[in-house]
Amino acid sequence: MSKKIGIGFLALMTTAFSLNAQNAQKAKALLDEVYSKVISYDNIEIAFNYTLENAETNTKSEVQGKAFLNGDKYLVDLFGAQAMFDGSKVYTIVPDNEEVTIENPSEGENTVTPSKMLTFYKEGHRYAWDILQNVQGRKIQFVKLTPIDTNTEIASILLGIDAETKHIHKLIETGKSGTKTTITVNSFKTNQPLSKSLFTFDEAKYKSEGYYIIRN
Repeated sequence: MSKKIGIGFLALMTTAFSLNAQNAQKAKALLDEVYSKVISYDNIEIAFNYTLENAETNTKSEVQGKAFLNGDKYLVDLFGAQAMFDGSKVYTIVPDNEEVTIENPSEGENTVTPSKMLTFYKEGHRYAWDILQNVQGRKIQFVKLTPIDTNTEIASILLGIDAETKHIHKLIETGKSGTKTTITVNSFKTNQPLSKSLFTFDEAKYKSEGYYIIRN
């Protein structure tokens, strides 16, 4: 009897591993479709809601933001400030403080940066097929990403993908500390007629307006 139970358990485990592998392949195939879509655009303009929840302090904050993405370059409006990357330097412009910080892009970042927001999932993660939600008539298929690097502060990421357009609708990042960051895309526009100077920092302009320039 125990031998039959052992064989049955082995068969059950083999089936489970096979299903997990198939789900992972299905998740990766969907993400490959999303990636192909994203890199085919000249530029992307998105409007989004940004929510940060901290379970330890029982706090929640929510703001609206906007981002322009063109390859690695980006311009993000969030929290009353602007962050811009021109392909070489990162500029953080804070009107309330009349300050601009200029620095090199961080290497080996674990968080999802604006320039990587729509493509970060391409490497460094294990994939799993997750739930399908109906959001105002749109089918949003979620894929769960678990970082391969165990030293990262990120526990997992849920990526919600519009099943029809193959555009990212929602990103839910859960930290090991219990914090949860949610980005919900409200508007997704592509190939817009962007100004040639959109990703160019005009230092003389900000100096003339009395801004303090900080170089790190």
